[in-house]
Amino acid sequence: MKRSTKIISVVIIFFLIIAAVVIGRTMIGNHFKKKFSKRPPPGIIVTTVNEKIFENKIETFGTAIPIRTRSYKIEKYEILESLKFNEKIKKGELLANLKNRKILAPFDGVLGKRDFSDDLNVSQSSIVINIEDASILFVDVDIPEIFAPFIQEGLPVDIKFSGNKEKTYNGIVESIASRINTEKRSLSTRVKLDNLNLDILPGSLLEITIKYNARTSLSIPDTSVILEGNKVYTYKVDKENVTQRTEIKIGSRNQGYLEVKSGLNAGETIVAEGLKKVRPNGKIKPMKKGEKSSGSSWKKKKDDKKK
Repeated sequence: MKRSTKIISVVIIFFLIIAAVVIGRTMIGNHFKKKFSKRPPPGIIVTTVNEKIFENKIETFGTAIPIRTRSYKIEKYEILESLKFNEKIKKGELLANLKNRKILAPFDGVLGKRDFSDDLNVSQSSIVINIEDASILFVDVDIPEIFAPFIQEGLPVDIKFSGNKEKTYNGIVESIASRINTEKRSLSTRVKLDNLNLDILPGSLLEITIKYNARTSLSIPDTSVILEGNKVYTYKVDKENVTQRTEIKIGSRNQGYLEVKSGLNAGETIVAEGLKKVRPNGKIKPMKKGEKSSGSSWKKKKDDKKK
């Protein structure tokens, strides 16, 4: 009898210990859950859906050609005075003073020299001088025929060259061919560029970007989208600062912005950065770029309490 009483007592004590552990863990869990549930919503950078100008682009390369050039072959023994190569010369000024003649500049330009490198005998006795007017440059490019319906005279063109890639020069489509080149399957196009400061030398290889189909469309930063397969998503933010995952259709990209074709309306607020912190139907604290997140101040308070 005494033995059975002892067994019962041990069992009761065992279950009481288990119950105490379970209750204690539950109370501790509820304590920490309540404590950490007070954490404020994350500070997320947001922006407004606005309109922006977008345009399609055709990118290619071409060689700079001066608007005017004139060449003269002269014998070295004829030269009476040294020639002023690579200097600006006005129309009517002396290009070359020779024994039997004087060559005057037919237009404003820069005097240059071209040797007969293919024939040593000729290059030893003769030189070819040329005056080039590079105040206006032309660039002849071949545009693939699939773009032919979009090419028109007067279209704006952005131009860069290797000597100064930080600067963009403005040009226009000056003229286009009347038919497709059947061998290249392309449309010959001439671009015109003002070069009054002579920044670009004739013969330079230029990067040509022809812009067409300019239009005004809704735009959002390219950091505000999530790509999943063929679908694109962003997070809209409502008046209660709750985020809603929204599928959108996008078009062209322009200087860090995406064209929005559908899924958003002008004036709506969306998450601009920090998408990894955002959850569907989750609450956030909207912030402008440059503001400090409230999460950092919460973390600081937590660290201060530990100290």
